[in-house]
Amino acid sequence: MDYRSETPQILREFLTYHETIKGHSKATVDEYYLDLRNFFRFLKIERNLVPRSTELDEISISDVDLNFVGSVTTSEVYDYLSFLARDKIKNEQSRSPEYGLNAASRARKISTLRSFYKYLTVKTKQLDTDPVADLDSPKINKTLPRYLTLEESELLLTAVDGINKERDYCILCLFLNCGLRISELIGLNDSDVRDDNVRVFGKGGKERIVYLNDACKDAIAAYRPVRQLMAGPSCKAFFVSTRRDRMSRASVHSMVKKTLLRAGLDADLYSAHKLRHTAATLMIQNGVDVRTVQEVLGHTNLNTTQIYTHVDNSELHIAADANPLSRFKPDVSSRDSVSDEEKIEK
Repeated sequence: MDYRSETPQILREFLTYHETIKGHSKATVDEYYLDLRNFFRFLKIERNLVPRSTELDEISISDVDLNFVGSVTTSEVYDYLSFLARDKIKNEQSRSPEYGLNAASRARKISTLRSFYKYLTVKTKQLDTDPVADLDSPKINKTLPRYLTLEESELLLTAVDGINKERDYCILCLFLNCGLRISELIGLNDSDVRDDNVRVFGKGGKERIVYLNDACKDAIAAYRPVRQLMAGPSCKAFFVSTRRDRMSRASVHSMVKKTLLRAGLDADLYSAHKLRHTAATLMIQNGVDVRTVQEVLGHTNLNTTQIYTHVDNSELHIAADANPLSRFKPDVSSRDSVSDEEKIEK
């Protein structure tokens, strides 16, 4: 996405700061741009700067400047969040309405606004007032990560088939054993994959080394000669599409879904990212220290990794068994001896 040609200077400088100074990925910067563009489009409607009948996609933000950004109030931000949450879109192809964004998505948009105004008030000191400084975020329900069991993981690997089976098997093997993000996997170059490890570039361009077990080594060894035939002359990517260039995120997602269906698993419940959850959970379940799992997954914050310790915590099993009632067994024989008359009276 080329935001530079249609973005006002104040937003362009913010996006450039995140891309060059903060080292955020292009995907992250694109999300910032889309969030802010949508916000300022909404404000232009609310302030009657464009007719209220105007579609959001038709509103230009090229005239947004420091005065416009600095005039935003906390009340307007809450109005925007309300707009995102309510039923505002009707699906013409189905009879059911499409409802607004969930709490997690709205919280992410608040995070974008906080980052934007922090940049203007703290980093560049272009503004004195931050309208989102005291903004409350939507409450997000914490849920445990969904993951495949060991048996389901084996079913998935066994179900790989088709003309690209060596490649697809290798992809699933790295997901399930190394816990790679999909962006990290498709970003791998041939030179990043070595004899016993892969060099991975994670969020924010952070580099880490992930070591390979025997299953991954075997899968890579089987795929390498296939890759040499598939890759175009200038292709550096490790995972190559049928077009002889780097695989896309969409093609990996599609392959994972198809293989899940072939394995008899629910493709609506699982995705490529759920395979990352699976890798983390299986490591925790088999005694890997949580800090080691943190390093493998490339988590900056240990709290992000610790959610996997709650999925199958052996200490919780011990606590359940320690309850003295765990050994209680009802006397079934005495209950069966109750007379029919007593049953009727009861």
